[in-house]
Amino acid sequence: MAAGAKVVCSLDEIMTAPVNGSGFNELYGLLGSNKSTEDKVKLFPRDSSGLVLDIQKKVMDKTGKHVEVMVYGDGAFKDPQGKIWELADPVVSPFFTDGLIGTPNELKLKYLADNDYKDLSGEALRDAISESIRKKDADLKGSMASQGTTPRQLTDLIGSLCDLTSGSGDKGTPVVLVQGYFDNYTND
Repeated sequence: MAAGAKVVCSLDEIMTAPVNGSGFNELYGLLGSNKSTEDKVKLFPRDSSGLVLDIQKKVMDKTGKHVEVMVYGDGAFKDPQGKIWELADPVVSPFFTDGLIGTPNELKLKYLADNDYKDLSGEALRDAISESIRKKDADLKGSMASQGTTPRQLTDLIGSLCDLTSGSGDKGTPVVLVQGYFDNYTND
């Protein structure tokens, strides 16, 4: 707007309803579209909430393991060498299970070691930090001991990790399994 634009639209706001009976797909939309050919784009599912819940249930039924599931597009990061921002999608993950709602609640280990426990080392330092983790508040927002941890949405962090892992080239990775993401320093 500051540059003089009168109307600004993002891809997810285009073709959200039929225009004279055409140009609209009930199942797929422009969110996270990628160029497929010179005159075609690949469309993103409009609703995958049922899909993530179905996958979660099938994994539980077959393995007895509770997993969180997300559909992700492009991550949200800046390449340190090429300086390219990877922000093609309006959201990193439009569909995910409830266990992925929220932001991390983490203590900054460097802060604890350099401040609260600066006079400790070795096993005494490890034990003190472990005790702090076990007794941390449910909401560390605003705490100096959590400053510098990433306050982004879990789906943005995990989706960016998955995007880096799966890539966009010839890897052909249909599924990325992330294990231990919710573990911390005190887990064995």
